[in-house]
Amino acid sequence: MALRQNSDKDPSIELFIKAGHDGENVGNCPFCQRLFMVLWLKGVKFTVTTVDMRKKPAELKDLAPGTNPPFLLYNGTLKTDFIKIEEFLEQTLAPPRYPHLSPLNKESFDVGADIFAKFSAFIKNSPNNSFHEKNLLREFKRLDDYLNSPLPEEVDHNSRESIGVSTRKFLDGNRLTLADCNLLPKLHVIKVASKKYCDFDIPAQFTGVWRYLQNAYEREEFSQTCPANIEIEKAYFTVANKRK
Repeated sequence: MALRQNSDKDPSIELFIKAGHDGENVGNCPFCQRLFMVLWLKGVKFTVTTVDMRKKPAELKDLAPGTNPPFLLYNGTLKTDFIKIEEFLEQTLAPPRYPHLSPLNKESFDVGADIFAKFSAFIKNSPNNSFHEKNLLREFKRLDDYLNSPLPEEVDHNSRESIGVSTRKFLDGNRLTLADCNLLPKLHVIKVASKKYCDFDIPAQFTGVWRYLQNAYEREEFSQTCPANIEIEKAYFTVANKRK
């Protein structure tokens, strides 16, 4: 699919991502979605190719031998490490033509750093193991506190009125940044897989997290790049069965 055609001067970009169980639709891979979101937010024209990992086409084996998605062709040059790809895109697709996506606050990247690891430990262990659930809830509390705490740029130091709770939409303000591209795909996986296999919902008391998710699902750069719920459920089916 081609997205966001700006002009003939756009670079040639093809993003390869993991295919779903049907071999065609978007599969479960937070790192693939991360780069998908970055490119969409950059507003550059690009194409997306889904790769069926069960029968990787011969031409892709030749293109990127031993490499799993995501990987990228940029003006014919192969790039395979998703962290380096993200850094390259941020440096290359730069203002004034393309927006910078780096967050202003380092904490916006750090706050969700451990939440996916805690979720992985939670879903891999027995349904009655409260230790891992408490660890996961602790990370959600940390994220919720950050989202509800005003950022420095939200505070008017010339005003006598103080902001008690932040109303920003995303991690670093009211625009999606690289921090959101990293965290949101993981939160979507956690939300779907935990509900399906652990009967776990993100507690309603975490108002900042829910505000964040609701705002994110309203943005096509996130909602339209999410895998279907069934893809996430199938991806964690074996993990969940091993718990029983």
